[in-house]
Formats: sequence, C-alpha cells, structure tokens
Amino acid sequence: MRAEVSAGSLGAPFRGPAKLAPTPRSNTALPQKLGNFSSLSRALDYAARGDTGFNFYSARGVLGNVLTYERLRREAIATAERLVRLGLSRGDRVAVPADTGEDFLKIFFGCQYAGLVPCPIPYSMYLGGKDAYVERIAGMLRCAQVTLIVSPEELYGYLSEAAALARSGLVLKHRQLADVVATGAQLMPFGADEAAYIQYSSGSTSEPKGVLITQKSVTANARAILQFGLKVTAQDRAFSWLPFYHDMGLVGFCIAPMMGQVSTDYLPTTAFARRPALWLKLMSDNRSTITYSPTFGYQLAGRRINGDAGTLDLSSIRVAGIGGDMVRPEVLNEFAERMKVAGFRAKALLPSYGMAESTLAVTFADLDEPLRVDVVDNVQFKLRRRAVPVGKGRRLSAARQRAFVVCGKALPGHEIRIVDAAGNELAEREVGRILVKGPSLMAGYFGNPEATNAVMRCEGFMDTGDMGYLVDQQVVVTGRAKDLILHNGRNIWPQDLEWSAEQIEPLRSGDVAAFAVEGNYDEDEVVVLIQCRLSGGPEMEKLRRQVQAAVHRAAGIDCTVVLVPPRCLPFTSSGKLSRALARARYISGDIAEIAGAVQRQAQPRIAAAL
Repeated sequence: MRAEVSAGSLGAPFRGPAKLAPTPRSNTALPQKLGNFSSLSRALDYAARGDTGFNFYSARGVLGNVLTYERLRREAIATAERLVRLGLSRGDRVAVPADTGEDFLKIFFGCQYAGLVPCPIPYSMYLGGKDAYVERIAGMLRCAQVTLIVSPEELYGYLSEAAALARSGLVLKHRQLADVVATGAQLMPFGADEAAYIQYSSGSTSEPKGVLITQKSVTANARAILQFGLKVTAQDRAFSWLPFYHDMGLVGFCIAPMMGQVSTDYLPTTAFARRPALWLKLMSDNRSTITYSPTFGYQLAGRRINGDAGTLDLSSIRVAGIGGDMVRPEVLNEFAERMKVAGFRAKALLPSYGMAESTLAVTFADLDEPLRVDVVDNVQFKLRRRAVPVGKGRRLSAARQRAFVVCGKALPGHEIRIVDAAGNELAEREVGRILVKGPSLMAGYFGNPEATNAVMRCEGFMDTGDMGYLVDQQVVVTGRAKDLILHNGRNIWPQDLEWSAEQIEPLRSGDVAAFAVEGNYDEDEVVVLIQCRLSGGPEMEKLRRQVQAAVHRAAGIDCTVVLVPPRCLPFTSSGKLSRALARARYISGDIAEIAGAVQRQAQPRIAAAL
C-alpha cells in the first residue's frame, strides 16, 4: 500500500496514514493493444481485464479516488441499465457536466453501453457568473436537443434553470439516477457505424456548435495518437489537469489511455489554476511519462515553481505535449531551461495541432527530433504572406524576425492542404487556409447542416478556419482567419500585435488581446487590451506608451491601449484566447479600464507602409 502523500509543499512530503494505492503502471497479464478496437465499449471491455485505470488527486495533491478500468466498466454497465429503464430511446442525447471525477466517466461510458449519445458540458462557471453560465449551458442543450441532464447536487439549480430556458429534457441528480431500479434492462452498445458523443467546439458561446463524433472517428484518432503520435508503450503513465469537457482532456487523457490500457493520474483543473506547480510535483512523485498542456500551462507552472525545481525529478517525462493554441517557442524554451535542474529534457517537448472537428489530433511533430522553430522574415510574412526563412546568408535584425513552432506531419491516413481564398492549393511556405481530411473527421455539426456545409470543401476536406503554411510537409499554424483585422485596406494579424506587446516587461503570454471596433468616420479602430498588474499611475501610463510604440513598430498603426484587470481576458476551454468574446465584452462594458488609469483614445489615421 502506498502512503497518502500531500504535496502541500515542494519539499519533503507529509506522510499520513496509508489509504489508497494508485493503479499500477502496466498490466501483468493483459497484452497491450494500442487502440485496435471498433467501439469505445469494446475497448473498455478489454481494458477491464487488466489492473490499470484512473487515479484522482485532490487540490492538496492527495490521492482521493482510484477507478480501475474493471470497476469503471462494471459501474458504467449499471448506469447504462438505469438510463435504459428511464425510457430513453436509442440515440437520445444525455448532457452531463464534465468534472474531473468518476461520476462523469460512469455516465459517459454508461451511454456507450446504453446506445445513448453523451454530451459533456462545462462544469465550472465562466467569467460573467451564474447568468452567463446558465445561458451558455442552455445554448448547448438546445443545440444537442438533449433529453436528459444528469447533474451534481451543487449544479442542480443552475442546470434546471438552463433546461427550462432551453425547453430541454428531464434534469436528474446523480443520486436520483442511482436510485433507479436497473434490473431487467436490455443493453445494446453502440456499434462501429454509430455515434459516440457530441463535443462542443472550444469557441462555443451563445450559439454553440455540437461536433458529432462517431465510433469510427474516435477509434481512428485514438489509434493514431497511441501508435504514431505518442508511440505509447506498456511502461507509460499519463498525467493531466485538462478538463473532460474539452477534446484534449476527454480524448487525449481519458479515451486514448483507456484504449491503450494506460494508467492516468488527474489533478482538477481548478487545482492547477490555483497551484500550477502542483502539476510538476505530482508528475515527479508518480514518475509520469506523458503529459499535455496549452503553452500557457508551461509558463504558469515554470514560473510558480520558483527555486524548488531542484527538488523535483522530471527525468521520466518523455512527452511534454503542447496543443490548444499557437505554440510559443520562447515560452517553451524558458520552461525547459527552468526545469533542466529537475532532469527535464527539452527534447520531450512535442508540438501538435488538432481540433474537436477532427476528434482531437491532426498532426504531431516527430518524437525523435528536438523542437523545431522556423524563423522567418517578418516583413515578407506580413506583406506577402510568405514564410521566407532567415539564415543561409540572410542577416536580419531581431525586429525583422518572427519565430514559429513546426507542429509536424499529418497522422497516417490524414491529409493537409494549404489553399488561398479561391481554394487554390498553395506551395510550401505560402500562407493560406488549412484544410484537413481523414478518418478522424466529425460526422458534422449536430442538427446544423448549414454550419457543416460552411466548412466542408470538395474531396472531403474540411476548412479548419486556421491559417498556416507547410515546410517539409509539416504544418505551421499562424493564426485564425476570422481574427484578421482589416484596417485602412490592410490585413493585420492580431497575433503580430499581441506578440509585439508581450515582449514588454512585465507582460506575459496571454496578457494581450487585439481586435478592431468601429470608430469615428466609419474607420475601424484597433484596440489592444492589456492585463495590467501595476498599481502606480505613472508606471501604468509608461506601459501604455510602450505598448502603443510596440504596435506602431509592428504594424505602422496607432491603437487604443486599454489597461484591464488581471485574469479578465476570456479563453476557450482549450486555452485559446477568444478575441471575439473579448471584443464583445469590451463593447458591452464588461471589460473596462481599471481604476486609476486614464484611457487615451488613438486618433485614426492612414497606416504607414512597412
């Protein structure tokens, strides 16, 4: 038995009475099968024959619950029987808040055995409080035409209100579902040609789009992740703080590990937000080998560890994956340098690219190669949309350079194309829209053929809405097409403005949001929101002037710089900055200048050419 360990400090652990032992790293008698299953229920049937499973840690870093795959299957089947006894019809949608715990997993996999479609919904409140949360959930319930909502006790009132607003189905508490008599129910698990679940895209707001994922899609994606992207072995042990309602948390660290019979340890997302360094501490304790995070997670954890990195042992980590947003090389390099003393190898950093519409993963960088950074001429990139590499005799100032992380080749059986606005395929290093194709693609947006048709292209390709280019057949992601700022006839990338501002001390990655609003005389005005941690008026005004100067150097434009409180910029569930939501909240007044700062409006003028 393993003694319960609290990671209350990063020094010597406190050892209390022995309580729980985590699931073992690997199975002793069950041969490992890496995703070669036709459905989620069949994959769980197989995993349940072994000893591995899921382990849940508390916000203090204490192992609080152990869920073997055997027990998960047993309780999922019991849950499926109760769901069937409620009189639900095959294919009905069941919404369930996706907290990091076994209740969600029992219902999610119970739906697989019952022939019902689970719809994971956010568990935590969003910026805006209760009303915003209720409205958001109501939109999801309407989108999926939900028949049943299964609620934790603490969310019952909110979800009942959302269900009434959406004119949706029955709301049951977990304990009420547990009281349903299950005897006599006949189960018909989903087959290979049927649905698996509905995943809400990370940008979903008041009009969410439910991504319908089939059994074929999810099994194909998990198989490619296990065999190609991560090259999983029987000695791997995963660790995640990512929420189950997001595709990276659900597919990457729940479904894929189960389909590979890998044990996974979890820290609640809220616990990570409060104590990012706890993620590193527990991985050190558990000798974790695989983890994943958006770029900001590495930045937060690396900076919060302070001088305690030397007390950790991160030498077992062979995959430190990055996804969910544009990958920032400077952040990853800083993390690797800080964690070198803990035995962390920079080679473990693994960029990837994906989206809910392709189940999860589209590309992975090569595990056997170090992080590849493509440094290009920033002027050529902005003006001609070409990624002209720096080097080979081309000497440019730092201001003329821009670095992008290469996110690897498409998964086996998948394809990537880069096209222009007319749909013409572009050559390597020409920036355009990223199209993807392959067996992992969604069946469509549930109940929304218009939205589905808007993204599907000829020959089965899907328009991701992302912009990027190819280099040596590997994809480089440069931003979202919809976030482009049109200013005085020019296309300006908000990422360029944000990146320029983030180089100013004490700003960090994720502190800046740039967008355009309608200004005077029918001209668009560029607004740059800055999360400001300064308190002195002169220091704040100095920061404002520095940002305005940096933006002008980057794009030759004037802008309105708004100093806003820390932690007020909205992010999607995958960690991507939501510029559209930031813009909407700025216009509505929900995001406003902090007290003590005097907002200075920029006067629109014709931008100078670079």
